[in-house]
Amino acid sequence: MTDPRFDAGGPRPSATHLVLIPSYNPGPAVYATVQAARAQWAPVWVVVDGSTDGTAQGLRDMAAADPQLRVFVLPHNSGKGAAVLHGLEAAAAAGFSHTLTMDSDGQHPAERIPDFMAASLQNPQAMVLGVPVFDASAPNLRVQGRKVSNAWANLETLWAGIGDSLYGFRIYPIHALRAVMRRQHWMRRFDFDPEAVVRLSWRGVPAINLPAPVRYLRAEEGGVSHFNYLRDNLLLTWMHTRLFLGFVLRLPLLVWRRVRAH
Repeated sequence: MTDPRFDAGGPRPSATHLVLIPSYNPGPAVYATVQAARAQWAPVWVVVDGSTDGTAQGLRDMAAADPQLRVFVLPHNSGKGAAVLHGLEAAAAAGFSHTLTMDSDGQHPAERIPDFMAASLQNPQAMVLGVPVFDASAPNLRVQGRKVSNAWANLETLWAGIGDSLYGFRIYPIHALRAVMRRQHWMRRFDFDPEAVVRLSWRGVPAINLPAPVRYLRAEEGGVSHFNYLRDNLLLTWMHTRLFLGFVLRLPLLVWRRVRAH
């Protein structure tokens, strides 16, 4: 039986859902990432966040030969959240309602894109969150460390159902996320992923959690990591401090929602 999402030329373009890939100095791995995403979905957009590794031009060359691939190049590095917001603004202007975000370095499973999109199409009010399935390549410090952030995110949302707060392979309702980001100037760097799901949960956006493998590429495989343990953990600590204060202020509303839901 023919899959209605595909035709002879590949994935049929969606008018509502797109794949958005923020990219900062990923090296050549970004080309395989984009090709894998395009094999599963159309359209795919890439926001190059001030990269200096030459990949901006390579991506532009790919887009010139592919009408379903669009590349935005920002002049300076402003952070993942800022790159995503740039894509959100353009997507909203083009009439899209949802976006799946994924990293540019090959860690995220492009083959899961259709399943996540199907879940979003069936539940357009929800955010669809990837729950990482780790293999032997995952650094134990990263695996264990994320449990702290997840515990805080669940407390800050009164256990509203966030399976993983840090995994960037996920689908957002564009209108809700733009509204959240426009109201404050945080969420522009590494703090984007966890703060986005907490603040969307505060707005009443439900979470659907789906498993998704994650792969940590070694340097010889083209793996690139911009994670800095000290800097980024300090950023997460400050983020959860302000989120906890926001949680305290919203606690009566969150309790009322939980009571009403049951």
